[in-house]
Amino acid sequence: MRARRWWGTGAVVAAAVCGTLVVQGVIGGSGDGGDGAGGTGPIENEVRSTALQVSSDGGFATLGRQDTEPFSLLGVTWKDPSAEVVGTVEVRTKAVGSGKWSNWLGLDSDNRQDERGAVRGGTEPSWVGPSDGVEVRVNGKAAARLPQGLRLDMVGSADGSGGGDDVEPAAFLAAGAEGSDDPTATESATASESATPETTDSTPTEPSTSESPTDEPSTTDSASASESPPESATPTESASESASPSASAPNTPPAPPSTAPQPTITPRSGWGADEALSPEAPTYLPGGKIKAVVVHHTAQSNTYTCAEAPSIINAIYTYDVKTLGWKDLGYNFVVDKCGTVYEGRKGGVELPVLGAHAYGFNSLTTGIAVLGTYTDSAPSREAMTSVARVAAWKLGQYGVDPDGTVTLTTAVNGQNLAGKTWGPGENLSFPAIHGHRDGYNTLCPGDAFYAALDTVRGWAAGPVAGLALTSVTGTSVVGSAPYTNGPVTVNWSATTPTELISRYEVLVDGETAATAEAGATSAKATLSAGTHRVQVKAIHQSGRTAVSEAVTVIAESTAPTFTTKPNLALRTGTVDTTGVPLTLRWKAVDTTALKEVRLTAPAAKTYGPAVTSAQYTAKSGTATKWSLKAYDAVGNTATASVSGIQTILQETKATRSGSWTAKSSTSYLGGESLSSKTKNASLTWTFTGRSVAWVVSRAATSGQAHIYVDGKKVTTVDLKSGTAAYRNAIWTKTWSSSAKHTVKIVVAGTSGRAAITTDGIVYLK
Repeated sequence: MRARRWWGTGAVVAAAVCGTLVVQGVIGGSGDGGDGAGGTGPIENEVRSTALQVSSDGGFATLGRQDTEPFSLLGVTWKDPSAEVVGTVEVRTKAVGSGKWSNWLGLDSDNRQDERGAVRGGTEPSWVGPSDGVEVRVNGKAAARLPQGLRLDMVGSADGSGGGDDVEPAAFLAAGAEGSDDPTATESATASESATPETTDSTPTEPSTSESPTDEPSTTDSASASESPPESATPTESASESASPSASAPNTPPAPPSTAPQPTITPRSGWGADEALSPEAPTYLPGGKIKAVVVHHTAQSNTYTCAEAPSIINAIYTYDVKTLGWKDLGYNFVVDKCGTVYEGRKGGVELPVLGAHAYGFNSLTTGIAVLGTYTDSAPSREAMTSVARVAAWKLGQYGVDPDGTVTLTTAVNGQNLAGKTWGPGENLSFPAIHGHRDGYNTLCPGDAFYAALDTVRGWAAGPVAGLALTSVTGTSVVGSAPYTNGPVTVNWSATTPTELISRYEVLVDGETAATAEAGATSAKATLSAGTHRVQVKAIHQSGRTAVSEAVTVIAESTAPTFTTKPNLALRTGTVDTTGVPLTLRWKAVDTTALKEVRLTAPAAKTYGPAVTSAQYTAKSGTATKWSLKAYDAVGNTATASVSGIQTILQETKATRSGSWTAKSSTSYLGGESLSSKTKNASLTWTFTGRSVAWVVSRAATSGQAHIYVDGKKVTTVDLKSGTAAYRNAIWTKTWSSSAKHTVKIVVAGTSGRAAITTDGIVYLK
């Protein structure tokens, strides 16, 4: 917010003063009350004034509740600009339409006793919204007398509508201001700044003491908002420039290129500027160089919509020019809460236009104002991003580091909010991007925004902040290290807004492996075999770089190995034509870590890395392929398979010796079996295969049999069983490969239970 001057009657008593009671949408705006662009031009406003009734002892003043012409802004003023109300000033208003009266609202004394050329003192103005009734009470403290010439000034549209009915009112009192005797406790400009023919940084001189308006206006007094300030005002460092044409316009300076890109800027026509109000040629910085950016807020309601922003800017423009007599809008740039950047004072956004926003430092700086009040909360991320972009661009034109410190030479006596004072000609250090309060006694740009300026500086200057490599997908963790066998996706995050970032790069062992645009948060990269350091590099628009912490990723593409190829073996169990018991065996290993082995055919099953066998059944007489796939922890795979045919050779296919009896039952394989009690009776089968099983029927009276394989006795099997069992594969034998074999069973002739019953054999080929 600028330090501004108030003219007396003949000017609207209103200003969007930083940190004070709010003025918004009061003066000017588009004729249709819309966004200001393409409307019917600024609305002419007027001031209606009514004297307050002062008590006989001079310690109390009032204006009884009364109806008025519509207005939207008000303030209480008095004759002597150096005086102040030691006490409280309170008002309440009646809303147009509803007729509802507001609560009492305290008005802060402006305390501008040092302002050169001021013709009246007064409170900060208050935006109250469209109103048509008012009541005032002023209470002096102790024995202090109220200043003379107390009156209420109400600002409304010249058409009688009150104006600004599309904007919410808002108000607050600066800390320590109410009832304070200390001028520094209020959100106000020092009284040494006045409207002048040119915005300069010269030392202020004494103004004329003449006051053209009537000291005690009646309720019928009104003044046009377009009246000019008194001609007696002496040129000073001011927040305004004369509405009179310049005798000669200065030469236009060059527009140097910038180290940062120019953001999109809405031209003055976009907020409906009536250029007829400010016909003078622009003025440029005397040295032709911007050394710093001053950040402001306009101290108005934050409830505005972004569609209303052009109308609000138009209102500020009209106030500056028609009411204060400035040559143009004071700010060089204005930003709304949606991040839209608007051209402020004319003269070319790319040029060092002399603004009216920073008392004593206008000739060295450019001013950016964000619409709204930011005392309790910072502006939106969008608004702060745009401030950073504009600041980086403008400072980049003149080689100024946005995160650096600059030296500014003071033009006048001054004091900032922290209480630091200075005289003309002193060299003071400021951040290249600083708040209005750093160079002036004001709350601007609000506590919350001021606290966020370090963030704005960092965004503007770079490098990219908050850069972090968040994850690498396409990897598997083995132990504590991520492994991959193919392309990986590197993911990251950063806190610097995308608009201020040039690009990202994925670094592998320090070399660029992938490039991504500013808005990206991930990129793919392919790694060669081996151990690698992966990082993300962010390139700020300034060229400054930030690199994330490194993540180690191991690229490994070696597939698992089946050290034991899949193989099949017959196993014990019940046999029938649809299900012959089998055991499938394998062994897989991996150089990194075996994750699992999956059976993919003839069924689907997944086994852990330590499992090396599984039991299944398969239909007899049918070829079956058993397929396995081994996976390591990285995702590399290996496959292997084995095929087999399970064949039943019934007892009738055997060569007999001794006495055997045929039996029939559906419980037997094929419905028949052979039984013998004769010792040394035998059956012999010949087959070609790699695994064999002997199938029998078992009972409590079953006896024993000797088994010979390829002519050699290998074992004696006891068929006795507590429960009856049919088609039971009681014995098996497996070889490493398929070959021709003979199996002979011989009745042992066990005492008391000599009988054995067999269904034949099953072999695997």
